Amino acid sequence: MSTGDYTADEMMTVAAARQLRAGTACFVGIGLPSTAANLARATHAPDLVLIYESGCLGAKPDRLPLSIGDGVLADTADAVISVPEVFNYWLQPGRIDVGFLGAAQLDRYGNINTTVIGGDYTDPKVRLPGAGGAPEIAASCGEVVVIVRQSQRTFTERVDFVTSVGYGGGPGDRARLGLRGGGPRTVITDLGVLEADPDSCELTLTRLHPGVTVERVREATGWPLAVADEVSTGEPPTAEELAVLRALEATMRTAA
Repeated sequence: MSTGDYTADEMMTVAAARQLRAGTACFVGIGLPSTAANLARATHAPDLVLIYESGCLGAKPDRLPLSIGDGVLADTADAVISVPEVFNYWLQPGRIDVGFLGAAQLDRYGNINTTVIGGDYTDPKVRLPGAGGAPEIAASCGEVVVIVRQSQRTFTERVDFVTSVGYGGGPGDRARLGLRGGGPRTVITDLGVLEADPDSCELTLTRLHPGVTVERVREATGWPLAVADEVSTGEPPTAEELAVLRALEATMRTAA
């Protein structure tokens, strides 16, 4: 899908990168989260601290990593520590500001499924890559940002499996479960931006990407979508953001 001189995926990635603030520590998932995080570091947030599950702290890759085990992460990191230390010392005590995750399914309370689709756990229609460190990221980071393409297949009334808890069934569930972090505050899609309502914890449409309508977002959502009283429209990608993003994506094709 293309809008003007950029695609919907490029708009989504740029919008996600803009969510990341300079000087913060960000626990990065591979895929779209890694692309957006590296775009942020290469543009408006050069001192963004990228942390990968493999134990790489302050990684500064000059290309997009192919996996958390890509050597470019260790080669460019400020420090490389053990995986248990990443989780036990950095993540679980709440020392990481932002967790950046993707999703295969997402529900209205920001619960994420990356485990199975359809059927049950032992006999699903599709078995996905699984949890990795995502449950701990969702539980313990100061806030979570999710980046995911939006459709009724992805934005479901009820996820088939709760891999990573967002707000559970609504207000109070995170506290009841003893989860330290703030939960999924922001979800960026190829259509717009949703934010968790501070009272209901329900994901609410607050911003559209250029050329997208509220009705179109509703049609791509598998539940009656909450919409803010005032929905803004985000700024399109700048020429610099597009140039840097395309150069990063080109490095992945070369590396592969």
